[in-house]
Amino acid sequence: MVRPPVCDPPHRACISVLLVLVSAVLAWAGPAKAPAESRESVVAIADVHNDFDDFVAILRRTGLTDKQNHWTAGKTTFVQTGDLLDRGPKPREVMDLMMALEKEAAQAGGRVVGLLGNHEVMNIMGDLRYVTPVNYASFADGNSEKRQKAAYEEYVKWRGSHASLLAELPQPMELTEAEWMARHLAGFIEQREAFGPKGEYGAWLRGHDAVAEIDGVIFLHGGIYPDLAKTKLDTMNKRIHDEVKEFDASKQYLQNEKLILPFFTMQEVNNVLQAEVITELKSRVPPTNERHAKILEFLKHQDWLSLRVDGPLWFRGYDLWSDEEGTPQVSKVLEAYKATHVVVGHTVQKGGRIRPRFGNKVFLIDTGMLSSYYPGGRPSALEICGYAKFIAVYLDQQVVLLDSAGPSPQIGGPGMGNGTTVSEKLAVSPPDRICSGTTAAPQ
Repeated sequence: MVRPPVCDPPHRACISVLLVLVSAVLAWAGPAKAPAESRESVVAIADVHNDFDDFVAILRRTGLTDKQNHWTAGKTTFVQTGDLLDRGPKPREVMDLMMALEKEAAQAGGRVVGLLGNHEVMNIMGDLRYVTPVNYASFADGNSEKRQKAAYEEYVKWRGSHASLLAELPQPMELTEAEWMARHLAGFIEQREAFGPKGEYGAWLRGHDAVAEIDGVIFLHGGIYPDLAKTKLDTMNKRIHDEVKEFDASKQYLQNEKLILPFFTMQEVNNVLQAEVITELKSRVPPTNERHAKILEFLKHQDWLSLRVDGPLWFRGYDLWSDEEGTPQVSKVLEAYKATHVVVGHTVQKGGRIRPRFGNKVFLIDTGMLSSYYPGGRPSALEICGYAKFIAVYLDQQVVLLDSAGPSPQIGGPGMGNGTTVSEKLAVSPPDRICSGTTAAPQ
């Protein structure tokens, strides 16, 4: 043991020696370690499809909201992986709630990350195959009948000035007022305006990204095809934003050219532009270069990243691949982004259960919340506690899917298609923070 020298207070030399000895002891002991900060949990919820009631139920179950649908989760991060829209009955209620939670969470130090799904982009671009009459009706008001009639009159004038184009349509458009009205119900015009670039919901959705990375976990709607992994996530988001901007600009140009009307659906726009190309070829008058180029460029939109079947909003490989095929592919994706896991929705999982795959590297969390459309579906959420624990949360139970903090025997194998760890069923608890430490009982 090193004994400090005995000195009188006035001797500065002794004081210097003491300081040197203290410094040496501290250096030998090593730097003082700051206590590790506990990370707030991340909660992910997949495809809602206008199912407001079940959406509210799972938000309360995970402790994100209270009975008045206000944010109660403090600094928690809530990720919604797209497809809020279509099929179900309450689109406006779902979007209004998300918009409110974004503001409330930010005020509490938390965060709501709303991501684009393929159905958000479909509504933005006028692909309305899954919009129901009830959806349109939710946008109607006391002046809807007048707007409907005014739009029909505008359509009649358009038809009268495009006789040669109409003759070349690959699919005929409505010929009678009754046919037109049947396809443009009360609320249709308002819905189209609401999803436009200046509409309340359209402007909000255009501000959302397609993919997010949070603490090493990548969240998105469909998935990242391995060949796309050379593209940075920020670049991927920018490409999709740019494509939506290009769509908006092209549509406005085509409206200014009197080729289309503002409320035309994507299918109608495609048909009109294809007919216009044929008309130009048959005409003896050379087409305007800019106009012709704009038309041809718009007709290539199926090659856009936001619409491709192997793009991040539409890809289904994580569900369809076998374990042998998918494991190396997923490893390639994770390595490219230095990530640990991927969380996706888009593809409904059988039995209404969140499905871990490829050694628990991918979590498929679309469990068919809209059970009236997906038989056997149910609302669910994936909660990530700290850096290691992944919990599937349902209204009646919660199940630990992965807990990397401690050893867990593996079940399954190449033939089982999931590679999950032994699960623990937790006692149903009141709607509070699930990561706060609920006692687990073996299943």
